Amino acid sequence: MSGRARLTLSAAAATLLTSCALLPLVEQPTWLLELVPLLAVQTGVGAAARRVPLGRPLTVAAQALATVVLLTLVFARRHAFAGLVPGPDTFRYFADLFRQGSDDVARYAIPAPLHDGIRLMLIGGVLLVGLLVDTLAVTFRSAAPAGLPLLALYSVAAGLSHGGADWLWFLAAAAGYLMLLLAEGRERLAQWGRVFGGPPRTPGTSGSGALAPARAGRRIGAVTLGVALTVPLALPAMHGGLLDGAGTGVGAGDGPGAGGSAVSLLVSLRDDLNTDEDRRLLSLRTDTDDVSDLYLRIVSLDDFDGTTWKPARRRVVGVPETFPGPVGLGGDVRRHPVRTTVTAADGYAQDWLPMPYPPSGVKIAGRWRYEPVGMSLVGDHGQTTRGETYQVTSLAVRPTARQLASAPRPPAALRREYTKVPSSLPGVVARTARKITQGAGSAYEEAVALQDYFAVSGGFQYDTRVDVGRGPGAIANFLEKKQGFCIHFSFTMAAMARTLGIPARVAVGFAPGTPQADGTVSVNQKDAHAWPELYFEGVGWTRFEPTPSRGITPSYTQPDAPGTSLPQESLPSGKASSAPSAAASPSPSCAGRPHGAADACADASAAASPARGGDGPDPWWWRLPAGLGALAALAVASAPMLWRKRMRAARLGGHPRTPEGAAAHTLAAWQELTDSAWDHGIPPDESLTPRGAATRIVRLGRLDPAAGAAVHRVADAVEQVLYAPRPRPAPGAAEDVRRVAEALRTTAGTRTRLRALLLPRSTLRTLRAARARWSTLRTRMPFRPEPARPSRQEA
Repeated sequence: MSGRARLTLSAAAATLLTSCALLPLVEQPTWLLELVPLLAVQTGVGAAARRVPLGRPLTVAAQALATVVLLTLVFARRHAFAGLVPGPDTFRYFADLFRQGSDDVARYAIPAPLHDGIRLMLIGGVLLVGLLVDTLAVTFRSAAPAGLPLLALYSVAAGLSHGGADWLWFLAAAAGYLMLLLAEGRERLAQWGRVFGGPPRTPGTSGSGALAPARAGRRIGAVTLGVALTVPLALPAMHGGLLDGAGTGVGAGDGPGAGGSAVSLLVSLRDDLNTDEDRRLLSLRTDTDDVSDLYLRIVSLDDFDGTTWKPARRRVVGVPETFPGPVGLGGDVRRHPVRTTVTAADGYAQDWLPMPYPPSGVKIAGRWRYEPVGMSLVGDHGQTTRGETYQVTSLAVRPTARQLASAPRPPAALRREYTKVPSSLPGVVARTARKITQGAGSAYEEAVALQDYFAVSGGFQYDTRVDVGRGPGAIANFLEKKQGFCIHFSFTMAAMARTLGIPARVAVGFAPGTPQADGTVSVNQKDAHAWPELYFEGVGWTRFEPTPSRGITPSYTQPDAPGTSLPQESLPSGKASSAPSAAASPSPSCAGRPHGAADACADASAAASPARGGDGPDPWWWRLPAGLGALAALAVASAPMLWRKRMRAARLGGHPRTPEGAAAHTLAAWQELTDSAWDHGIPPDESLTPRGAATRIVRLGRLDPAAGAAVHRVADAVEQVLYAPRPRPAPGAAEDVRRVAEALRTTAGTRTRLRALLLPRSTLRTLRAARARWSTLRTRMPFRPEPARPSRQEA
């Protein structure tokens, strides 16, 4: 193998190895199998262009054009001319796919589902990096700068992924880059003849051994990789910052919490609410007799930027044996302990742990961390809820309306933190809040007035398909349209409460599930919900329910209500329609009833959590080499059959209705007939006339009279084209050829038929024709490939 070819293969291999770091970002690895042949074609186009040779700019342009055509073939075939040539509609479709991919990246937690938009971003991004690496390392002969696009690709993957196999991706990427550097160095040194420092070759010794610098380079590379992997293990860990992987900060990345992921999950609500799935995510067994208020809280969103709510980044600690009491809960408020055993489905993988609020203790195995302010548990270094069973001890807090109404002013620090609203918040929010609560005598009365406005008297409708827009104006649009789902209601009520000076935040989790005959409670996807929590000194963070026809109205917001009621099994929360409610907010007589069981709002497998299908992690890593090998073997094995089918369709297809077109069609039909005979064991004899060849095919193929007559009709038509001054038209030639091919298959044995299908002999004719065309092309070239540079010894 030449040095240039070795360098080309090394560049492609380095790109492919580095792209493996992207595998943990999505649920399925199938995109990598699609990438391999595309990257091979892109690399092959570059190698062919350099062999011609074309100029460097033309080589890069040829590879870029090939990349666009490949992406068109894979993603936008229906939007291209002839399914291959990209046009304006193709690039508009690419732009739509890219926007969809960008939305999915913001919407889903890792690993994300492999939708078309994300597929395009993965495959297109790697092909772009591959083009840059090939251009720098091979076309411009500078492998060292080619590490920059490889580093960019690896940095994206490393910055987004989390898990215990990160060292494996680093090893693959680093090995690919070192392999590229060694290939370039070997090619440069080979141009100088015998390498300095190498032992002189003596007669009788093999010259195929590795050159001395190549051996040294491999050793240095291996040592470097070993040091890079082992030295960090001996260094002291850093703690206390947002980059702390051990979880001292709540944020995205390997550390627990992943505060940004909660926002991403909320963004996906609309799509998930409009799906028909309603899988069971959690199964509960509890010692309380009243499950109507058994909400499972996942995370609190307390940072409001005017556009959305998200968890504040806070320090997390080890899980304590007993949790501190909830902030603000006084001793005179009635409460009793509740023990709940939760079993998560194998397909439910959430970083945050769903628990009744407020929890006072959790018994769970695995790597979990505790966030004291929100009283939440978050997984550490890839820990999720998948298949977990855990026991939560919590408090069922039963405040009265009188206690809430007489609550004193909250502490200044808490009030300052939880009443902040950005300047970008539209003024209509505060004006509407003041109008709704006019005449209220306490913060509690203001909160109840806000709840009743959304759920009872304001004329709002529950609708998962409404579009209120994005940005600061979304809340104003929602107040104007009066249509939305739980995220809109909870976000808006919390924002309004803050403008009134009431500390507020948004909680994401699950509304009460459906009791089962065996005593358990089933919590499904559509039981996911979001609700506002308002703070009252002496009671603490208190749930309100502004979403009409969803969730359970708290008994303490209805002073005259006798209490709560169990959710009706005939109206399970997960089965609520996502269509707009038939009426606006319910009448006051219905206000004390459950809002419809759980809120389909948040289809929370993806709104409050990324529920992923499957029974657990699929150990497919070891299957990847086997899959790539099987794919390559299948492509090689099926190439002759596919090419033969394509040639048959082209020869027997339509043709121009002109004398020249008819003549060309007749000759193509004869070519197809002789190739079909060749495939079935009758090789062509170029020394025979068409009539003699037809007689030979009929005899050796043991054809019946009808098929034999069809062969002779085609042969007569060919002789007309070749010898007659004015050939007669020969209609039906294509049908005659198909009849003959079917007769040949009928008389042939099973082995012959299989070979004719899978490994047709006539493909040799195509190979010979391609070789002849290439030889003709080379003789006509006005330029020749550059001669090899002389070695220093020859100079």
